[in-house]
Amino acid sequence: MAMSTKLSVAIHILSLIEIGPPDRVNSELIASSVNTNPVVVRRLMSKLKKAGLIHTSRGATQTYLLKKPEDISLYDIYEAVELEHELFNIHQNPNPNCLVGANIQLALEEQYTRIQHSMEAELKEIALSEVIHQIKLQET
Repeated sequence: MAMSTKLSVAIHILSLIEIGPPDRVNSELIASSVNTNPVVVRRLMSKLKKAGLIHTSRGATQTYLLKKPEDISLYDIYEAVELEHELFNIHQNPNPNCLVGANIQLALEEQYTRIQHSMEAELKEIALSEVIHQIKLQET
């Protein structure tokens, strides 16, 4: 069971928009970089646009960040693209006649909530500019 890759793809998109040639960054170029279908990229870009993180236009390629990379946290991106904001889901309908089955949901709920809050706090501390800086370090 893998976690969603929407966040990493969205960070990839935003990084390419910032680094890439401004007049050539479109969903096809991004899809080529991500190695996915342009439709997947367009869906995520739509969410990023709705969240106020990017500007896009049809026809002439005009895609750019609406905020400076240092003003965009990874949490901002996560919030924009992850519809289901829960990292972990608890399985449904365990056996109520079993000690573990009857109590596992309650026992895990508090732990999972604590982990979720911790992860979100960490994402708020990391700016997109840090990721872009790491990417640029590799070109030398």
